[in-house]
Amino acid sequence: MKVDKLIQVTGSDFFTGVPDSLLKPLCNYLYNHYGTDPAHHIVAANEGNAVAIAAGYAMASGRTPVVYLQNSGEGNIVNPVASLLSDRVYSIPMIFVVGWRGEPGLKDEPQHKFQGEITLTLLETIGIEHFVIDSDTTDEDLEKAMAAFREKMAEGRSAAFVIRKNALEYDEKAVFRNSNTMVREEVIRHILKYSGSDPVISTTGKTSREVFELREAAGEEHSRDFLTVGSMGHSSSIALGVALNKPESRVWCIDGDGAALMHLGAMAVIGSYSPKNLVHVVINNCAHESVGGMPTAAKTTDIAGIAKCCGYRFACCVDNYESLDGALQKAVDAGELALIEVKAAIGSRADLGRPTTAAIENKERFMEYLGKLS
Repeated sequence: MKVDKLIQVTGSDFFTGVPDSLLKPLCNYLYNHYGTDPAHHIVAANEGNAVAIAAGYAMASGRTPVVYLQNSGEGNIVNPVASLLSDRVYSIPMIFVVGWRGEPGLKDEPQHKFQGEITLTLLETIGIEHFVIDSDTTDEDLEKAMAAFREKMAEGRSAAFVIRKNALEYDEKAVFRNSNTMVREEVIRHILKYSGSDPVISTTGKTSREVFELREAAGEEHSRDFLTVGSMGHSSSIALGVALNKPESRVWCIDGDGAALMHLGAMAVIGSYSPKNLVHVVINNCAHESVGGMPTAAKTTDIAGIAKCCGYRFACCVDNYESLDGALQKAVDAGELALIEVKAAIGSRADLGRPTTAAIENKERFMEYLGKLS
């Protein structure tokens, strides 16, 4: 199905959400047509944030917004859908477009399997009508579904188009770039040099994939690394939990800008406890690169400055490898809660692989490794 037909059928000219790889045709369309013009398109920090933005738009304009998300973000919309949008509360209807990762019967990454199984059930549970779009869905099917949605929306209920893999088509590409020069994989190589045998918690997406491949290339063990393949935005909180319970061991968190922004409050909690053994590195390429490259708000956000305000004892921003090495050494020598924001380019190797170990195997080896630490 052509993306422009989906756009047309919704009747909306305002879109907000968090990018998804299955929705890349939609995301590229929105970026090429609207960029990040707030009158038409806002890339939100997380899916709940998108729902709230859309609710404000709906009340201010009297029109129906569209919120797009990967199904892994359904958990983030539960609260605002149930306690804000619901026809039993404020009755603010909107249209959701949900990428169906982990659909039963299709091969996908482990973090998507259970979420894929409960995608439709969860929508039903929170009162959202849904219609599944696949590669065989016709324009007539879509229009009929939207007509049914309008009846429900007139009653104050929301509706969702659930998008199967390869269901949407859009021929034009969107180009995402920044002016930074450091390559994320090389940045991670530098971090792993300084982390040595310390435990490392890495964020979801390409970052964890690159950590895994760098260990493989160096012939190193994977047991010291926890690859956070799901739960975007929570790697720093996982690292906090580890650091507080292993106070004699330095713990590293390799984070991304999109992930850090998704649950930015975690930095305030980390700062309030100020574990002296935690080094938090945020690789900032101002993009949701792992799901296509849509921009984040990090381009105008001083992440190092936020860290300082949250109570991190040492925080800095670097944009070259020499400064990166200096900052990593200072973080090691400081013996205090530290954050390093690293300005990086968008891009990765075309042949970048995925971890070959099962998620539960990664967890068990990591726990065994932690058990050997003092």
